[in-house]
Amino acid sequence: MLCVLSPAKKLAANPPQRLALTTPRLVKDATILARQLARFSPTRLASLMSISDQLAQLNVARFQAWKPVVDKDASAALLSFSGDVYAGFDAASMNDSMLEQAQERVRMLSGLYGLLRPLDGIYPYRLEMGSKLSNPRGATLYAFWCEQVTQLLSEDLRAINAKVVVNLASNEYAKAVNWKGLGCRVITPRFYDTKNGTTRMLQFYVKRARGLMARFMLENAATTATDLLAFNAQGYSYDHALSNESQPAFVRVH
Repeated sequence: MLCVLSPAKKLAANPPQRLALTTPRLVKDATILARQLARFSPTRLASLMSISDQLAQLNVARFQAWKPVVDKDASAALLSFSGDVYAGFDAASMNDSMLEQAQERVRMLSGLYGLLRPLDGIYPYRLEMGSKLSNPRGATLYAFWCEQVTQLLSEDLRAINAKVVVNLASNEYAKAVNWKGLGCRVITPRFYDTKNGTTRMLQFYVKRARGLMARFMLENAATTATDLLAFNAQGYSYDHALSNESQPAFVRVH
């Protein structure tokens, strides 16, 4: 079983250096984008990403300093991301053995790198998959990445003989994958919170729950869709009434 996550906008200030880093496998494609974006003015980048001038200046500088090789300045992708999903995953508390398992069974989509393994060395960047960046392959990053990312995911699934992929990515990032083209079962868990008698999906909690689910899969060596139904982190439990075959639902009552 393989799980797929979104990246995070927020990056760790000083990511811990643990195991040896690997090189992102789509780095040649990433170089095309990084060099294109390095030529943008801060004003143009701010418009593309809908960010402040200060953030735009920072990220233009990042693209200009970006390197296609992994050296001492790079950090492991899984330990570099620091948003709600990764707070739930809490990779910093994992031992080396678990990080090695994650390297095999966890993948992260990326607007700049396409598809990352946990120990792939990356440099600080910001590039949302939904950015409408005209590029050599089309008008969006979906056009740029879909074929390459889908092919690489297919290879990863075959490499570990996985029959199930668990989509824990946001809608924005999930659209970068041709899920039907993977040729395996795709499970997309949904997470709900019940408060004052009302059950609904709350994005802050959903993001964290995605990380919790990815961690659960590793800790429990989950290999089948049925294994996922035992997910019980931080008060969540499987809810049959809200579930269907491809979208198991998990509910937490406050």
